[in-house]
Amino acid sequence: MTNGRNPKLSDLAAKARSLPKVPGVYLMKDEDGRVIYIGKASTLPDRVGSYFIPSADLGPRKQPMLDVVADFDVIECETEWEALLTENRLIKDIRPRFNVLLTDDKTFPYLVVTLRDDFPGVFITRNPGDPAYRGAKILGPFTSVGALRESIQLLQRVFKYRTCTLDIKADDPKNRFFRPCLLYTIGQCTAPCADKIEREPYREDIKRFIRFLQSKRSVMVRELTKDMQEASKALEFERAATLRDQLQALERLDDRGSIDQHWQPETDLLTYIDPAKGLASLQRVLKLDSPIRCVEGIDIAHLQGGETVGSKVCFVDGKPFKNEYRRFRITSATNDDYLSIREVVSRRYREAGQGQELYPDVILIDGGLGQLHAALEAFEPLDVQPPMVISLAKKEELIYVQDRAEPIKLGRENPGLRLCQMVRDEAHRFAQHYHHLLRKKKTLDSDEPRT
Repeated sequence: MTNGRNPKLSDLAAKARSLPKVPGVYLMKDEDGRVIYIGKASTLPDRVGSYFIPSADLGPRKQPMLDVVADFDVIECETEWEALLTENRLIKDIRPRFNVLLTDDKTFPYLVVTLRDDFPGVFITRNPGDPAYRGAKILGPFTSVGALRESIQLLQRVFKYRTCTLDIKADDPKNRFFRPCLLYTIGQCTAPCADKIEREPYREDIKRFIRFLQSKRSVMVRELTKDMQEASKALEFERAATLRDQLQALERLDDRGSIDQHWQPETDLLTYIDPAKGLASLQRVLKLDSPIRCVEGIDIAHLQGGETVGSKVCFVDGKPFKNEYRRFRITSATNDDYLSIREVVSRRYREAGQGQELYPDVILIDGGLGQLHAALEAFEPLDVQPPMVISLAKKEELIYVQDRAEPIKLGRENPGLRLCQMVRDEAHRFAQHYHHLLRKKKTLDSDEPRT
């Protein structure tokens, strides 16, 4: 320290000034290379540089970070909304010590259009994997729930879609006697609930709505801009302000990612099965005497063409327990899955094998018979053996079990198999997604808790 201040800050300030003037995410790191804080920036050099000026006051929670920060990495993003989604994902994955916000399970919202319904509804949800939305058109995640809600209300005046949760059938004779809600009266819904519109015309309106969302919306933007300017000239400032807010909300519809990019993979979990049913089914399949409470999954991922990483995820009572997630940088082999599995198993379960902690009820290895044998070889020299080790092979989805000659083949809808698939897929996601977001930057730590 020099005068109580980290002497590296001036060097970091110079490094920050050289950053490209683009949106992005920055990762502050300590002397050991561990990520200690993650933030987003609309302009990287301005935001990152603000940490290292002599007068920087970060508040009581973040100010101590300046004493331990030794370096930083950045991820350049094309837009501010991409930086926001990237920051959110990385904080949930890494859980840096100086981040307080975004470490909970709160997610960004999605827009859902239930296309499987006779009369599709339009809904905002944070759980797009809900079975009720199976087969739906899903857009998002959106970075502003307020702007999304305002836009949906605005667009409902044009496309007149329903936002109720009624189960409306096109051929139900009772519809003729149903009294529609106020939205029909004020012209914001065509009231399929009361037979005020037939199925095909309503679905055509929905198709136009989806096309509008996926377009640039230039016509509506021009009309709103023109109306706002006219209202301002006529000194109708309250109306002009309302139109301005509507215009801004409409423009923010572009501030969204794609569900295919898996920004929020946790929203895909626990949506296809009842966890209790999955655990009970798996207990029967594995012929275990005691109920299953804890399942851990292990996967191996080859990153950056050579760097190999192992992941361990933990499910308690069928739900992810993210405080017990771990990543392992593999040191024994770079392209040998069997050696990598043995290393991860040895490192993770060393203390359990010495009787110093409890094993999980089931340990699931991603792979087939060879991967299972590799894990079992790692357990052989340990004093205490695990209660159950299995592996789940892709494609055929066969479950290989210790001490059984033949694999178990279950129906695709079997809740025990679905639970195993969820654990396996989460372990794979946990190893791969971090690398994808870091854009091949080597900031991966080893043996640190993650989410």
